[in-house]
Amino acid sequence: MLPALQAIRSKQDFHTLVFIAGTVLLNAIGAGLIIPVTPALVAELSQTTIADAALWGGYIAASYAAMQFLFGPAVGAISDRFGRRPVLLISLAVLTIDYLIMTFAGSLWVLFIGRLLAGVASATYATAYAAVSDISHNGKRATRFGMVGAAIGFGFVIGPVIGGTLALFGIRVPFYISAILIAITFVYGLFYMPETLPKAARKAIRWRRANPIGAAMDIAQSSVLMWLFIALFLFEMANFVYPAIWPYYTIEAFHWTTAQVGLSLAIVGIGFSSVKGGLIRWIIPRKGEAKTVLYGFFFAVIALLGFAFAPNTLTVILLLPPAALGAMIPPAMIALMSHHVSQDKQGRLQGALTSIIGLTLVLSTLMMTQLFTYYTADGAELYYPGAPFLLAATFMVLAIGPFLIGLKKISGNSQPVALPESTLAE
Repeated sequence: MLPALQAIRSKQDFHTLVFIAGTVLLNAIGAGLIIPVTPALVAELSQTTIADAALWGGYIAASYAAMQFLFGPAVGAISDRFGRRPVLLISLAVLTIDYLIMTFAGSLWVLFIGRLLAGVASATYATAYAAVSDISHNGKRATRFGMVGAAIGFGFVIGPVIGGTLALFGIRVPFYISAILIAITFVYGLFYMPETLPKAARKAIRWRRANPIGAAMDIAQSSVLMWLFIALFLFEMANFVYPAIWPYYTIEAFHWTTAQVGLSLAIVGIGFSSVKGGLIRWIIPRKGEAKTVLYGFFFAVIALLGFAFAPNTLTVILLLPPAALGAMIPPAMIALMSHHVSQDKQGRLQGALTSIIGLTLVLSTLMMTQLFTYYTADGAELYYPGAPFLLAATFMVLAIGPFLIGLKKISGNSQPVALPESTLAE
């Protein structure tokens, strides 16, 4: 490639990475801003206690995740047909409207509507990852996926702290600030985000596959992807215990304040950012993606078991570093999957990933919040706020089995695994 063309391509890649990282960063900041105040807002609108508010919070979060599950494959397929840029920009516009709706919400039903819109828009995370995959060779995918994950982690460093501080001026102020941040990202993308999917690589939408059932059928055609997806499903079932329960758990079990909840999430964000943006760039070239995932499983199980039986705040704080090390798993595992899918199907793969993550978010959120309420409600036969973390640890241990089976099938093939022509390869 001529030096001038190489420079142009590098500049386009730079703007793409900046836009993608900025999108997920500000999305994470926006989500982090509202986490410390969500329990209080839900309790206010439902006029219930924190324990009962956890149930309503679970339903609201599940409605968000259900939209990701339903629309993830379709959004991924649309991005394979029309390109990544328009899908991402529309998503940001919808998210801006969503946060404004929640700013002025006067009832739980308005919050539900806002979360439904956000769930559809957030299904475009698949498109963001597909865009990164478009501009990354196999050797760079895991580290660039890690960079995206680091942006999310850093967002959760800033978001909860700012959210906890802004709550001093009113529990709705963080929602308004979130809308402003997402709008800023939209403006940047409008002027600087290039299209990453060439027209020659675009594919017609096959609607029978652009849905959760069709996505599952796609995955089932490849034994490698099927086992890795099962492992990712179980991992996410465990990992979603944190957004589902953390504010309620720490407030109920250790009587933390909103500021303390925000600070703890900031610490987790620093850890996640350091792992995904720094450690993973060091460990994958040296140990490979497979071993990186296994190391992540080891630390994730330790953290979850620790939270399940934590006797005091100090123990919780000491467990935050191993919890952060579990963040090595998603970018390494997703990179393993992306190696087996060609460029023009990356959107469909990432759409399937978004769908399965949305499904686990629905199931895990409902399961964890119901379990938390059962063991913390007035009159509970056994008071055990750590019960959801014990269940999460069980899911995490179970995830190791299918992951090892998937690795065995990868090693048994001398050539990269290709999906059948009738599915993702269509």
